[in-house]
Parts: sequence; C-alpha cells; structure tokens
Amino acid sequence: MTRRDAIVLRAFAGWTVYVWVTRMWNIFRDDDPKHGAAFKGVHTVLAVVSVTFAVAAWKIVTRIRTRDRVDVGS
Repeated sequence: MTRRDAIVLRAFAGWTVYVWVTRMWNIFRDDDPKHGAAFKGVHTVLAVVSVTFAVAAWKIVTRIRTRDRVDVGS
C-alpha cells in the first residue's frame, strides 16, 4: 500500500469518526420532539457500525504499512 493510499484511508476513517461523534452530540443535546427514542436508537446503531468500520480500516492500514516497512527493511 502506498503512503498516499494510507493517508486517504486514514483521512476517511478520521472524517467518519468526526462526523458521527458530532452528529450524535447534536442529536442527544437536541430537545426536538421528532428526535425520540427510536430516532436516537437508529442513529446510535448507525454511528456504532460506521465508527467500527472506520477503526477497522485504520487498523488494517496500520498493519499493512507496518508489514510493508518490515518487508522493505529485510
């Protein structure tokens, strides 16, 4: 994996986490009646799934980049 590929994937992962943390903060602080328990529950599940994929992508990039550095150094 190239350095550029790793940067793009890590930027994607970081942006995903940022967006969902901000979104959930806004949803749970909002007193809007249309943001009931079902709305908050669905968005919480979406956030957890998205952040989990982002963390997995970050870890995969780190593992591949580490392996590539070890292979080049050998």
